[in-house]
Amino acid sequence: MNTQPLWRTSTRSNGTGSCVEVADNLPGRVLVRDSKDRQGPALTFGPVAWRAFVQLARETA
Repeated sequence: MNTQPLWRTSTRSNGTGSCVEVADNLPGRVLVRDSKDRQGPALTFGPVAWRAFVQLARETA
């Protein structure tokens, strides 16, 4: 099992570096960080909370 986060940006990213990166390959958690500060802190979400956030973001976009 991989214990290192595999970071990715959205396919809708415009390439300016003003994005967030998500790592959702770790069991039981989803990490989110600022793409401009990759060594900085990451927010941690549970999978249920992350799915709810993504669903709400899609509905309001």
